[in-house]
Amino acid sequence: MPMIDVNGIGIAYEVIGNGSKNAIITPGGRFPKETPGVRDLAEALAKYDYRTVIWDRPNCGESDVCFEGETESVLNADTLVGLLRKLDMAPALVIGGSAGSRVSMIATHRHPEAVRKLAVVWVTGDAIGLAGLVGVYCGGLYVAAKSGGMAAVAEDPGLAEPVARNPGNRDRILGQDLDKFCDTMQRWGRSFFPEGGSPVPGLLPADFQQMKLPVLVFRSGLSDPHHPRYTTEQVHALIPGSQMVEPPWGDREWLDRMADPAGGLFRSYAMLAPQIAEFDSAPD
Repeated sequence: MPMIDVNGIGIAYEVIGNGSKNAIITPGGRFPKETPGVRDLAEALAKYDYRTVIWDRPNCGESDVCFEGETESVLNADTLVGLLRKLDMAPALVIGGSAGSRVSMIATHRHPEAVRKLAVVWVTGDAIGLAGLVGVYCGGLYVAAKSGGMAAVAEDPGLAEPVARNPGNRDRILGQDLDKFCDTMQRWGRSFFPEGGSPVPGLLPADFQQMKLPVLVFRSGLSDPHHPRYTTEQVHALIPGSQMVEPPWGDREWLDRMADPAGGLFRSYAMLAPQIAEFDSAPD
């Protein structure tokens, strides 16, 4: 897969389709661009005249590891926009799911000139959903560092794929200062708890209200324990003029995907393409 330097970080990416409209898709977790559903959505969008970037965020897939960001979400948001600019694809329709929705909203706030329209699905929120993110993204790495130093971090399952797929990542990890790395993990962990009145970490209520672009919010299922329905409703309420729609699947989609992780948490994402394309075709 192609690699490109973005802000000093090697980023793996692929562009799918050759349409006249630019888009980028960001999934959640530390899942790579090959995770089921991501490419499928890009290929579905190609039928609607899109040229879509799928990519590996820092610390995911084939991309370089990096621990320099104010928070990991900010690191990813700035890298997303940097990638679009490097590819001469900004402004673009920015699409994000789960962690990707948070990253996409932060990118929109920090770099509004690079985002033409925004579509988000499965916005992580509330105490249970957000507390779990600490372990997923930095808690395990912090414990590994404390117990076995950076050598243990290089062997931790949380970074197994980037280490296996990118030959330089092991040395990048081993080259980290242990104390600085632990401080970074603590800071990143604290960042997953939002300010009062905000449903999304890394954004203030006023940040949502300053988003002056078309935004599509897919309403989460009532049964979803990690992306609460009321979190998407709060996001919709805070962003002036945003649209909220029901997703093209049943209420238990997230639960069903968790029950079959080998099939891919995002494997139904291609179903989103018609609604996203319709939203994007409407006048601003």
